[in-house]
Amino acid sequence: MTGKTTGAVLGAMIAGASAGAAPADHYAIGDLTKAMDALKAKAAATGAASDTLATYPNHHTMLTYRTKDGTAEIHARYADMFYIVRGKATLMTEGTLEGGHEESPGEVRGTKVAGGKTTVLKDGDVVHIPAGTPHQLLIAPGDELLYFVIKIKEHD
Repeated sequence: MTGKTTGAVLGAMIAGASAGAAPADHYAIGDLTKAMDALKAKAAATGAASDTLATYPNHHTMLTYRTKDGTAEIHARYADMFYIVRGKATLMTEGTLEGGHEESPGEVRGTKVAGGKTTVLKDGDVVHIPAGTPHQLLIAPGDELLYFVIKIKEHD
């Protein structure tokens, strides 16, 4: 493409995007940590609570709080991206999901991920878990975890 053609294409893209563009969503760290109080109350009985923040054509965002281990899981179509807002956890990935059962189409849950890789997650860390990868968050007694989740559709 020549510079002149590239400029024309970019100009058309910008004009078209501006006309029908959706607003950008912004989540300030302070707003996410303030939301933790409401999630703590919801999590009191089970040790975990989530709120879906926004839904888009190929992904959605969530805020999740936990004080107990998560369920071992595999998502056939969705990748998970976690941004650790506050707290710490150990992420188990790439092992074998034990006690697995299909909870809903493409969503398998189990009792634990065995023989996997462990990664310690803490404030500010980001992790991408591809679709089809067994994973589980482990929370030590007395610890808590607040994390922003982006669930991205990778497969139909």
